Amino acid sequence: MSKVLTVSREEILYQIKLSCQIPSVIEGIATRKILTSTAQEVGIKVEPEELQQAADNIRLINNLRRTDDTWLWLQKHSLSLDEFEESVYATVVSSKLAQHLFAAKVEPFFVEHQLDYAQVVMYEVVLDDQDLAMELFYAIAEGEISFPSVAHQYIQDTELRRTGGYRGTLSRKALKPEISAAVFAATGPQILRPIVTSKGSHLIWVEELIQPRLDELIRYKILSDLFSEWLKGQIEQFEIEIELNSNGNGSNPDVQLLVKAGL
Repeated sequence: MSKVLTVSREEILYQIKLSCQIPSVIEGIATRKILTSTAQEVGIKVEPEELQQAADNIRLINNLRRTDDTWLWLQKHSLSLDEFEESVYATVVSSKLAQHLFAAKVEPFFVEHQLDYAQVVMYEVVLDDQDLAMELFYAIAEGEISFPSVAHQYIQDTELRRTGGYRGTLSRKALKPEISAAVFAATGPQILRPIVTSKGSHLIWVEELIQPRLDELIRYKILSDLFSEWLKGQIEQFEIEIELNSNGNGSNPDVQLLVKAGL
């Protein structure tokens, strides 16, 4: 027979406090309130079929294929059906509000910042010896040795060595500024002169530069970034006061804790 452990509302709140999760919880509350009020102001409405589709997506993501699975999931998260519907509503409102506020601004933003979305396919070997790096650079440039051979010989990491120093498809932000400047000035395929950083001398083979294109993935990222920045700005306009009734933790239950939160 399993033992029963009773957990009260006050203990849940106290655990949230001990886990230092109050700021993130408060930010979530503020976000929900701002989204709801702004959606009402601009006249955004959520249709029943939109709620149903979003609910179906959430069930699919959580592998809730049967009704019993859904009820168990709701029970696990202490959600009533109405609360689950409110959560789904918030998701739909957020998406529609982002479209309403920023859909027309995505393309201009992309045009202005398109260099930030360029990518490079590159390989890299980092050496401690600058003279050796320069020697290998000239050897590769003259066709005396291939970059994969250099990678196989000088890379210590087993997996990286097996892939010939392949770093993947990277954006400007994924690289150090000094490396990014040289890489994105290349034409590809091209071996770059060794670049010295605090990690050593970087011997880089640029395979291909991928010019930015406003596809659906980038469109969604820009929309999300613009919306997140807007929401952050909205939250920062408020001075949020938090009232917590202390209880069940040895403190005086009649004392109210008033905290001004800077999110």
